[in-house]
Amino acid sequence: MPLKVLQLCAVDFTLARFIAPLCFRLQDQGFEVTAACTESVFLEPLRRRGLRCVDLPIERSLSIGAHLRSYRRLSQWLSEEHFDVIHVHTPIASLIGRVAGARRGVPIRLYTAHGFYFHDEMPFLKRTFHVGLEWFGSFFHDFLFTQSEEDRQAAIRYHLGKPGEVRTIGNGVDLSRFDPDRFTADDRVRTRAALGIGPDARVLGIIGRLVREKGYFELFQASVDLARRFPDFLLLVIGDALPSDHDDSTAELQSRVDGLGLRDRIVFAGQREDVPELLHAMDVYTLPSWREGMPRSVIEAMAMSLPCVVTNIRGCREEVVDHQTGFIVPVRDPKALSEKCADLLADPEKARKLGAAGRARARQLYSEQEVFERQIEVYRQLIEEKGLEAGD
Repeated sequence: MPLKVLQLCAVDFTLARFIAPLCFRLQDQGFEVTAACTESVFLEPLRRRGLRCVDLPIERSLSIGAHLRSYRRLSQWLSEEHFDVIHVHTPIASLIGRVAGARRGVPIRLYTAHGFYFHDEMPFLKRTFHVGLEWFGSFFHDFLFTQSEEDRQAAIRYHLGKPGEVRTIGNGVDLSRFDPDRFTADDRVRTRAALGIGPDARVLGIIGRLVREKGYFELFQASVDLARRFPDFLLLVIGDALPSDHDDSTAELQSRVDGLGLRDRIVFAGQREDVPELLHAMDVYTLPSWREGMPRSVIEAMAMSLPCVVTNIRGCREEVVDHQTGFIVPVRDPKALSEKCADLLADPEKARKLGAAGRARARQLYSEQEVFERQIEVYRQLIEEKGLEAGD
């Protein structure tokens, strides 16, 4: 019998978008992998590809009662399944999963911090509370993966793991899929046409859930200035709000578009699977987020040779080299955002040069396969340390 691994997160969007590639890689390595999360519409395609997926409701809320119910369900299930490894992701699922895994005797408990919830802009008491939750959870895992080096340093500073039990794994994408050489100029024209975008439009793009903290309010304000500067300017938005997003800003975002007179300047494309094609249709990529871990969308854009304008937050400032692969601007500063995006939209040659440098950086640092191997190396190390073998 192969060793049994459980990958646990809160919602199936996270599983499909960020964790599924690791699941399939572990299966290729001979592990028996199960993924569990709250199911909506993203699990069935993964099941068709051969991944065992289980609906385990976990709310992204502050409801203690809901979290206790999730804990009890998970704890009972763990006692029946006898997993060898539990690998947890996302704040609430990671805390519930680590405690339940420890209480039910799962031999190996791993935690990937895709970006700690606490951040520099958070009020002191709220930040202290969330640091405290991470500190409590640290007593129940064997190893902590962080995607950004800043998060690794924060983990050690706040005693969320011993230095030898915390490792930066980075983030990565499939560089063969996100490769601009796969596409032609005609492909770009066709993708734009399908979106109602003309071949000569200046297109600024973003990929992200339609929530306030992704910086949409600032981006829309910046777009007013960009539309004034460039008659052919358009903003292409990829993404939507999730049912689990407890954020009242989505409707307000749409209202703001109308209030600013931007309805004809923004294309909302929704959730899409053809992300490389959509990136190929853009001229500049931006992510004016308030907080991130190690945003994959920026890596995808870099891999597609797009210059990136991002905010000065952890993860983003680790990925983008200011004035070399794009620009880094202050958080919540629509004027600075507009100026840097305009600089690139007005100068295609500069945009091309910075985009090429971004592609080179992505190829050097952000290979998905290397991220997998860093994790599997720790899996193997802990399996040996715990004396586990297939068939035990």
